[in-house]
Amino acid sequence: MSSPALPSPPPALLAARVRDPYPYFAWLRRNAPLHADRRPGRPTVWQVSRYADVRALLTDNRLSKDPGRVSGYVAGPAGLNRHLVHADPPDHTRLRTLVNTAFIPRRIAQLEPFIAETAGRLLDRLDHHTHVDVIADFAAPLTFRMICAVLGIPPELDHPETRDTLMATIAPTPGRDPARVDEALHALLDTLISGKRTGSAPGGTDLLGALVRAGDRSGAMSEEELRSTAYLLLLVGHDTTMNLIGNGTLALLHHPDQAALLTAPDPAPHLAATAVEELLRYDSPVRDATFRCAAETITLHGRTIERGDIVSLLIGSANRDEAAFADADRLDLTRTPNDHLAFGYGPHFCIGAALARLEGTLALPLLLRRLGPVALAKPADELPWRPARVMRGLAALPVVRL
Repeated sequence: MSSPALPSPPPALLAARVRDPYPYFAWLRRNAPLHADRRPGRPTVWQVSRYADVRALLTDNRLSKDPGRVSGYVAGPAGLNRHLVHADPPDHTRLRTLVNTAFIPRRIAQLEPFIAETAGRLLDRLDHHTHVDVIADFAAPLTFRMICAVLGIPPELDHPETRDTLMATIAPTPGRDPARVDEALHALLDTLISGKRTGSAPGGTDLLGALVRAGDRSGAMSEEELRSTAYLLLLVGHDTTMNLIGNGTLALLHHPDQAALLTAPDPAPHLAATAVEELLRYDSPVRDATFRCAAETITLHGRTIERGDIVSLLIGSANRDEAAFADADRLDLTRTPNDHLAFGYGPHFCIGAALARLEGTLALPLLLRRLGPVALAKPADELPWRPARVMRGLAALPVVRL
């Protein structure tokens, strides 16, 4: 017997998904908690929208992270997809173990003075600016500098051109040829890796140097895995936290009563930490969980996901599920507990979660205090959102001091 037909999402909700996906997500949760997106010539994509289903499937070993299981699927830049996000055990376990030591909370905590100093210097440059782009002037350079510090990227490569090349791999960039982007990216990664090998960019205790040594000495990581992992960490370590700061700032501009809690002369203990958790939930930097496909047939909500179908776990929808969060569409910086899924759940839980949390906890209150009263420099519905497949983030957030 075939699965029962389900209603189609209203076209207006589909059209607005990049700018504001939450009405679309709410429609899915109510009407089609397992929704099939079928397009000619492409694999079926099943969208899973309810919190309980998303959380359960994040740990379900019937789902594979290997894009090679889906014929014709393009996972990312050619030659840069052999990393832990696109791997099942035992490869995932091996690659995650090699990377994990650099992101343990104790090591990340040691970055606190550097994060605070870097954020302060970036804001110093903006002291006399009436107009500020929160993304270009603050969130982008801050978060990229932090992941560069963890990886051991030479200072001369910490500049907007490097960031732009990375970002062009996940969202269309007007005027940039994708082939040229891939070429520039491979050249960048080769420069970084060769620098660690020749000593022109010595590794010390940085992560990239450690990965190069692990691959060269013991064969623990192939050359393709090394390049792929360097690309992944540079991109995700920068993009997700940049989105946290950008999305979070916009949410606070829309909720001045909540922003006032963070800028109070004597804020409640631990408020910055709970605020970051709520901002992660409210407008998640990762809208859809990274690639998964069915390794075997799965039945859910009376429908059948066939082997080889793609399964899109909608993190942004799960984090607004009324069944999991009281007043789910309300921003409440004091919300506890807050079991959001912004960093995923289970064996693929975001390896950089501690760094993102620390950056957000330090940067957001400081940004609000130093900017002072501001307003959006253009209407909210005209803000540019990057049309990325997985991430949710603003391309720019222009504000004007009042």
